[in-house]
Amino acid sequence: MFVVNSYALAVVFCFVTMLCWGSWGNTQKLAAKSWRYELFYWDYVIGMVVFSLILAFTLGSFGSEGRHFVNDLAQASASNLLWIILGGVIFNASNILLSASTSIAGMSVAFPLGCGLALVLGVINNLRVEASQGSLKSNVPLLALGVALVVLAVVFNGIASGKKGGSNTISKEDQRKGVILALVAGIVMSFFSSFVMRAMDLNDFAHPEAGKVTPYTAIVIFAAGVFVSNFIFNTLVMKKPFIGEPVSYRQYFSGNAKTHLVGMLGGSIWCLGTALSYITAGKAGAAISYALGQGAPMIAAIWGVFIWKEFKGAQKSVYGLLGVMFALFVAGLACIVFAGN
Repeated sequence: MFVVNSYALAVVFCFVTMLCWGSWGNTQKLAAKSWRYELFYWDYVIGMVVFSLILAFTLGSFGSEGRHFVNDLAQASASNLLWIILGGVIFNASNILLSASTSIAGMSVAFPLGCGLALVLGVINNLRVEASQGSLKSNVPLLALGVALVVLAVVFNGIASGKKGGSNTISKEDQRKGVILALVAGIVMSFFSSFVMRAMDLNDFAHPEAGKVTPYTAIVIFAAGVFVSNFIFNTLVMKKPFIGEPVSYRQYFSGNAKTHLVGMLGGSIWCLGTALSYITAGKAGAAISYALGQGAPMIAAIWGVFIWKEFKGAQKSVYGLLGVMFALFVAGLACIVFAGN
């Protein structure tokens, strides 16, 4: 299987993770022109499952390092598989809330608030996993500084979103609902990565401990956990949506191929980013690989501000706040990069 043996390459892949995690929401925005997010989300999950299998049977099965996917899956312990499934279930619950927030408040609000909060709490959870495995690779004070700067960026984004105006047609009540959904999503999302990381041998992906899994097996089992739990979570949201009328499975199957493919593309983009986060965790450390990936709010905010014009008509002071937010995010991410040993 493919293994990352260079910290520099690991950082590059972490930035790709950040781009993927911050960009998949564009497919939801595209589908939203004719497709409710609850229906989009089914295609998103299917795309995630399909792409995880493609990765497992290519990068996870080629080469001489590590265990090939099928062999790795066969020797995995039940407890480790359950940890990964739990991570998938937790992620799915949080991501449905984040998708709902995106559909209500927009990418430039939902992602910085939700993912920013998930960054702070998730780094703490992943540091605990690293410490428990004796694989701590981070300069903790510098990492903490980077996370603190990102927190400040999230605060400035929250202030800017509160002053959002102009062409914004969302009522204050719905805007408040979108913010609350993003915050709850961030708290729940902060736990998923640490559950997956504890099922992998972070000290040596090339010669992992018996019973532990490689990143490629982890992403497949994780996607399966998301898929199965979606029959519960998304069905509930379809019947009792956060906003709008209920939708049915009949509506889903009446969608055209182009609309379905857009959702599957979104799931594939997210899956690639997550797989790279797992792959780089062995070299960069679980906390840093996760922290850099969760720089996604900056990418999502760029899309939301400059492409989707979600702040069109806002006062100049709002754009000043957004500028400060971007500067803080960049400074925070730089600290996180240099926190790696």
